[in-house]
Amino acid sequence: MSAYRAHPSQHQPLADSPPVVVPSTSSTTLDSDVSSPQIAARPPPAPKTEKPRPKIRAMKSALTITPAAVERLQALLRGPTPQLIRIGVRNKGCAGLSYHLEYVEKPAKFDEVVEQDGVRVIIDSKALFSIIGSEMDWQEDSLSSKFAFKNPNIKDACGCGESFNVNS
Repeated sequence: MSAYRAHPSQHQPLADSPPVVVPSTSSTTLDSDVSSPQIAARPPPAPKTEKPRPKIRAMKSALTITPAAVERLQALLRGPTPQLIRIGVRNKGCAGLSYHLEYVEKPAKFDEVVEQDGVRVIIDSKALFSIIGSEMDWQEDSLSSKFAFKNPNIKDACGCGESFNVNS
């Protein structure tokens, strides 16, 4: 449709015949790219800027260490092969779970590292919910010396104190 309109008095009548399509005499074919509609290319997406990950810090440590336990851990670190102690739990004993301590060179990917008074203790990621809020102590008597745990999460324990359960 034309943008120019003729004056109404200048209209000419149209013929009653339909428009006729005349085929081209040349044997050129249109390229598929030419016949397709042309679309402007979108600009590339803006590069995503990495947001700095927030540092989440616990207000309270997952494990508190008594001064006696700190002294013993420092003595272990002064030994010929200083290593870290990793605390975990194993399915064992009458009540179901038992503490498991082992020496490790470095923490695993998801382990919790507790640092207090210059010593570091590692908590196994699978044991964290069983141990969280506990107190680690070092006890010595005439028959034994051991790390002892006071755990507020314990719901049931065996008579000898070797195993515990946190589910009730």
